[in-house]
Amino acid sequence: MKLQIISGVSGSGKSIVLHFLEDQGYYCVDNLPVDLLPHFVENMDWNNPHIHGAVSIDVRNFSHELAHLPHILEQIKKMGVKYSIIFLDADDATLLKRFSETRRKHPLSDIPLTKAIQHERNLLTVITQRADIKIDTTNTNIYQLQHLINIYIANDRTTEMSLLFQSFGYKHGVPLDADFMFDVRCLPNPYWEPHLRSLTGQDKSVISYLENHKTVLQMKEHLIYFLQQWLVEFKKTNRSYLTVSIGCTGGQHRSVYLVEQLKIHFQPIHSHVICYHRDLI
Repeated sequence: MKLQIISGVSGSGKSIVLHFLEDQGYYCVDNLPVDLLPHFVENMDWNNPHIHGAVSIDVRNFSHELAHLPHILEQIKKMGVKYSIIFLDADDATLLKRFSETRRKHPLSDIPLTKAIQHERNLLTVITQRADIKIDTTNTNIYQLQHLINIYIANDRTTEMSLLFQSFGYKHGVPLDADFMFDVRCLPNPYWEPHLRSLTGQDKSVISYLENHKTVLQMKEHLIYFLQQWLVEFKKTNRSYLTVSIGCTGGQHRSVYLVEQLKIHFQPIHSHVICYHRDLI
């Protein structure tokens, strides 16, 4: 089975992910020193399909230990164990709010919190650069984060790249985890039609409204054409995931519709397509 390596900035939700994986039957270790990772791997029976492993590695490691990570990952690969790195982050304002609400100490608490957050990101660059999956938890609650992790691990049984289409609303903030981000706020907005306001881009009447506008169909065709051209190139880089984010004002109508349409188009021709509506109420 594949080893899940969980990392990220303090306050981004690493503990939530690790506890969720533990509930799913994973053998989990929090704050594992990087240098002990090969020993952890050696002691797991990776040929047993019922064995799952997950470790959390973060800034509580010493900086010189984090610097060893590229070499240690090569060791693990030579041992025949496949791994994925999931990196969590959130915007500074959200992290500050979370630390204020929980009254937790930041691991780098000897400097002001705002500087500690930035310094932590710099120290974790060696992990960020190698992350297979990056998740922005700024606007994600516990249940949404668990749902996302469940999607990822369910689709992490193959070496083929998984394609994630994500809708979002600009008024709730832009996602930090997008490889491609498209703004569709220029399209006609069903929100201004009173009978459509409470519906979503998944409802037939909203779909009908949007598809009666030529610009919406053109946008869909252009997105499909662009992605078809470049997905081939991204597959050649052996990426695990590619995240395409579509944003409208509230993340309820236009972006949801286009994400659903992209899913419909790409599912028959791409074996691993994931659909996620970040701000859908």
